[in-house]
Amino acid sequence: MNSESSQFNINHVAIIMDGNGRWANLRSHPRVWGHIRGSGVVADIVEAADDFGVKALTLYAFSTENWCRPEGEVKVLFKLLHKFLLKEKARILANDICFKIIGDISNLPSKTKDLIDVLEKESSANKGLKLTFAFGYGSRDEIVMSVNRFFEKNPGKKISVEDISQNLYQDSSEVDLLIRTGGDQRISNFLLWQIAYAELYFTETKWPEFSREEFKKILDQVSKRERRFGAISNSSNLRSNIDLAKLNKATIRG
Repeated sequence: MNSESSQFNINHVAIIMDGNGRWANLRSHPRVWGHIRGSGVVADIVEAADDFGVKALTLYAFSTENWCRPEGEVKVLFKLLHKFLLKEKARILANDICFKIIGDISNLPSKTKDLIDVLEKESSANKGLKLTFAFGYGSRDEIVMSVNRFFEKNPGKKISVEDISQNLYQDSSEVDLLIRTGGDQRISNFLLWQIAYAELYFTETKWPEFSREEFKKILDQVSKRERRFGAISNSSNLRSNIDLAKLNKATIRG
């Protein structure tokens, strides 16, 4: 980790990596060309997140809704995941990164599932960046799964917010910042529970053109936002106290 680390007060960043297909179409190429180009950006952003002192990075790689895409495009996405795991395994382990996949990966090829299993086990004790790929993932399914898990272990017991959080996918901690590339401004069933108090940032930049420099700029801008979590700012609180004191005096005089 270099001198750029620890300058941002953002622990967990989630990114919806959108715009690959449209980026390719604008250049008169097949959609899969955009996915191939976009896959090369992933390693750069993972490295940047580590350098910038981000503690957890969750990337939306493949949603439950993506199964409706053409079979050829889905197969390319499978191959790109496999290629990423092969290429980046050594760097993930060397940089003390803890790797995890959340979602339903049952339809992945066996060799890819084996790679995932090996990398998750070998990196499980690592203390650096927590890198999570959401693959075959849907947040509504995750929440339903969490509730079912709880009641299987605690039949008849009343469920709480903490119970749901504890039964979500492993390492699904609360998100501080959600970024979506590609210009669309929606969540698309991604980490609905975990982004309850997240800052949202939508950029027109399509994923194949998303850069370390833009990532740093977003982190810098969002770090300057005041996150109140339902409360009010200190300055607003001071004004409220002054106004309340004035109101009390006026009431007493009346």
